[in-house]
Amino acid sequence: MLKKALFFSAFIMTLLFQGCSDSTSSSDEASQMLSGKSYTLKDTDGKSYTVLKEGNNFALEGHKDKVVLYDIFATWCPPCRAAAPALSNLQKRYAKDVLFLGVTIEDDKSNDDILAFKKEYGADYTIVNSKDNIALSRAIASSIKVGQRFPIPLMVMYKNGNYITHYVGAIPEEMIESDIKKALGK
Repeated sequence: MLKKALFFSAFIMTLLFQGCSDSTSSSDEASQMLSGKSYTLKDTDGKSYTVLKEGNNFALEGHKDKVVLYDIFATWCPPCRAAAPALSNLQKRYAKDVLFLGVTIEDDKSNDDILAFKKEYGADYTIVNSKDNIALSRAIASSIKVGQRFPIPLMVMYKNGNYITHYVGAIPEEMIESDIKKALGK
C-alpha cells in the first residue's frame, strides 16, 4: 500500500512540473511572427490590451516600466490550474510593479467559462479571452524558441517589452518571485 501511495504521489508531482501539451495548429504562423505586429486582447470585463511585437520583444501598451508575465495556459490543464493560486499571490504582492496576464489558448471558451475557472482555481489576475490569444501565444513561443507545439503552462516574463525569462510547467512561487525581484532591481 505504501509503494502504491508513493508511486501515485510521484506521478502527480511529475504531471505538475512537466506541463500539458498544446496541440493546436496555425496555417498563418509566418505572418503572425512579423515585427511590428500588434495583438489586441480583451479580458473578461471587456477591457482591451494591446501588445506590440518588435523583433523578439513584446511590449504591453500603457505598462511601461512594469514587469509583464504572460501565462499561456488552458483551463483543462492540471499544471495550469495548479499555477493559478501562486500567480494570484504574486499579483497581489506586486500589484504596483507587475501585471500577470493569463492568455488562454482555447478558442471555444466563453467569458463565463473563464470566470468559472478563475473562481474555482483562485486565478485572481487578468485573463484575456480574445481571437488574438493563439496568435500572440505562438509568436511568443517562437521568439523564445520553444516550438509551435509548446507545453503549457508557458509563462514568459518581460520588462519594458524586453525578454527576462520563461518557465514551462507549474513553477514554485518562490522561483518566479526571485526573478520578479531581479527584474525590478530589488
